[in-house]
Amino acid sequence: MTRTPDHPDADPSPATPTSLSAEEIASAVRSRTLRAVDVVAEALDRIEQADPVLSAFIEVWAEDALRRAGEVDARVEAGERLPLAGVPIGVKGRRGLGTAGPLLEAGCVAVGATSVPGPGTVWQTWGLGRHGPTVNPWRHDRTPGGSSAGSAVAVAAGLVPLATGNDGAGSVRIPAAWCGVVGLKVGNGRLPSSDRTGLMVPGVLTRRVGDAAAYWRVMSGSNAAAADPGAESGAGLGAGLGAVSGAGLGAGSGAGLGAGSVSVSVSTSTSTSTSGDRPTAVWSSDLGFDSPDPDVVAVAHAAALRLAEAGALRLTRPHTPLRLHDPAPAWLALRTPGAGPTPEVHRIRAANDSRLAALFAGTRLLLTPTAPTPPHGHEGPGERYSTALTWAFNLSGHPAISIPAGFGPDGCPVGLQLVAAHGEEALLLEVAGVAEGHLGPW
Repeated sequence: MTRTPDHPDADPSPATPTSLSAEEIASAVRSRTLRAVDVVAEALDRIEQADPVLSAFIEVWAEDALRRAGEVDARVEAGERLPLAGVPIGVKGRRGLGTAGPLLEAGCVAVGATSVPGPGTVWQTWGLGRHGPTVNPWRHDRTPGGSSAGSAVAVAAGLVPLATGNDGAGSVRIPAAWCGVVGLKVGNGRLPSSDRTGLMVPGVLTRRVGDAAAYWRVMSGSNAAAADPGAESGAGLGAGLGAVSGAGLGAGSGAGLGAGSVSVSVSTSTSTSTSGDRPTAVWSSDLGFDSPDPDVVAVAHAAALRLAEAGALRLTRPHTPLRLHDPAPAWLALRTPGAGPTPEVHRIRAANDSRLAALFAGTRLLLTPTAPTPPHGHEGPGERYSTALTWAFNLSGHPAISIPAGFGPDGCPVGLQLVAAHGEEALLLEVAGVAEGHLGPW
């Protein structure tokens, strides 16, 4: 049985634009089966209905969005081929338009600014939208995570198929995990960022992996697949994505993802996979320093085993278990205003970089739970850092993606984090696309 988030009109008809992926919307607008103005108008109607409960947006730009949608239709009519024609998107915060330029040029239409933590709000907790605290669409008494809170909720609730975020410690991946969507953090330095520390990088939240891949093609300037007529059907996204089913990423059943439901033999080899083989992967529940919730670990680990059983990857054991230093002291020191890199920062960074380099010399992927705990209530997380398993890769700069793994005992989604070597965003998207076919519908 398919599970859906608890929000108004949670299960739209398959015939409506809001149920379509970004790629499907763009294809329909380019072929003139749909008009961008109609797609955007429906998204605005859906926001108007659902946002008083969810509070996913700070601002909604209805008049401007409809005007821009009309401009997209005119560009398509004039023969311009736009890879994301007519796709309604949310942008993170009031300044989000500043980093969405390539998406807008590709035909996206920004419908509003999504919520982020408000003034005086503890940064680990929730977003603050125009109607109050942003709620998790699966359980309104729980936070969606942050700081890309509204973007995750808008995508999970089907208000938009794609929303931007940025990730300085897990701000894309954690809300993606807790809201049951896909969250991609690109590698540090791969896209422009104004963060003085270099920790904050752009990212995206989507319901479907193909949409995250489309985002990456546009933002990285690699649009060959989008210009190819074969891309209309999702071709050209990498060999692994060719096997992806058309299952949607919104809500999903947790069937078969319980702990111990899959038995997979694990090789002790650390050789990397060759072209055409399954990429090798190492599982770590705690990165060597954390103590994640056992229920979260069980769901994420079962999903990793499912991926191995399905042939998406080959789990291996490294000769030396991965044991990173807790990145908290280094991360917090770097983000302290006026502070610069200290000897402690250099020590932690150097040690972790060395250990990750050794790991990725022998395997292509690292798998972990995305967040160490389930979503907490709106009163805050207490002493637990939801970033414990994500911010090490903001320090190291590795690309990472969170995909839905299943559901915890509280009924909220759990995320599986995939981390790859520097420059391997395409590998993450390829494996995540295979996962979508085997773990979904999500």
